[in-house]
Amino acid sequence: MHRISFKLLVFFALATTMLSAQATRTWVSGVGDDANPCSRTAPCKTWAGAISKTAVGGEIDALDPGGFGAVTITKAITLDGGGGQVGSVLVAGTNGIVVQANAATDVVILRNLRINGIGSGLNGIRFLAGKDLNVENCFIFGFTQNGIDIALNQANQATVHVLNTVLKNNSGVGIRATNAIAPPVQVVVDNSAAILDTTGMEAASHSRITLSRSVVENASADGVKADDAASDAQITIDHSDISFNVNGITASTGGSIAVADSKIAFNSGTAMNQAGGGISSYQTNRLHSNGALGTFTPIPQL
Repeated sequence: MHRISFKLLVFFALATTMLSAQATRTWVSGVGDDANPCSRTAPCKTWAGAISKTAVGGEIDALDPGGFGAVTITKAITLDGGGGQVGSVLVAGTNGIVVQANAATDVVILRNLRINGIGSGLNGIRFLAGKDLNVENCFIFGFTQNGIDIALNQANQATVHVLNTVLKNNSGVGIRATNAIAPPVQVVVDNSAAILDTTGMEAASHSRITLSRSVVENASADGVKADDAASDAQITIDHSDISFNVNGITASTGGSIAVADSKIAFNSGTAMNQAGGGISSYQTNRLHSNGALGTFTPIPQL
């Protein structure tokens, strides 16, 4: 009798473990239900519903078009809205996606998403902690603050990669980066666009942004801005178009910008606005039709 009871206990313990195990890949659908196990045949309804059922380092995929809600990410994971469809996050009065993961280990990937602030959302993506954030092929628009708000407070080195992404119609900054302490967060923006934001890109305290093959246009203030009392905000611009803003490039006190092989044109204010900071040019840029040229430090050609 005791042997039978022991075997039953072992059986139930194994069954419970199997039922509670998290899947490495889960699914969401516009017609799903968060009470489901988030499998392909029984998908969940929201990112938040699926994330608790997904293992660390796993992936949540959208099966079909839908609005899958705001989510806070606290572990390494991938959210993929799927190619050729609309996997969305629609939020009002709050942040779209908050990443607050392990600063030493966690890599978060956000891919193929439309993140819509509906005119009252706060930030599209807010990166508060983690090792590496990747934003790939996303459209982030309609927020009252920033499209991507990188606002760290960590001593571990963090990196951010924004690829093939559009930031549009955000009342703050398209992409703003800062870390409250050293080391500077390293941000790479490639083949992306910031359009109709108040400021297109901003490197603030303890941040470094590399901007390449990208467009920053129609900002109602500065297209690209570096400003930092700690004097380690740096931006490098290469093969990009900075046009139709008020000021094209602004370096405020403590900020520095280096620019090469780029077009800076049709800015109503100053093309290269040294406002207490430093702007360096490799002299391979094309500047025309700006309100004023401004000043810069030439970098000798080697």
